Amino acid sequence: MDGYYQMPKALIYQERYKGLSTEAKVLYCFMLDRRSLSAKNGWKDERGRTYIYFTVEEAMELLRCHSQKVTKLMKELEDEMVALIFRKNKGQGRPSIIYVDLPVTV
Repeated sequence: MDGYYQMPKALIYQERYKGLSTEAKVLYCFMLDRRSLSAKNGWKDERGRTYIYFTVEEAMELLRCHSQKVTKLMKELEDEMVALIFRKNKGQGRPSIIYVDLPVTV
């Protein structure tokens, strides 16, 4: 497959992201890439915010790890101090929608 993933420099240089594991940063890059595809496809909620679907199983396959690890990485990205993603549960058996925010650069 051609192409590449981009990592915002803020994830490396901004103090608020220094505690993020490298794996969480990579997972975030996957989600950020998916966000751009969702935006192109018009996946927006009632408030006009772009969202993605990104299941634990997809993340497990991409990162080649177990579900516990993916859950831990998602929590890193959701942490109040980091706030790079927000998950909204859609109910039993349905995947959560995920809002992927851009990193703070100040």
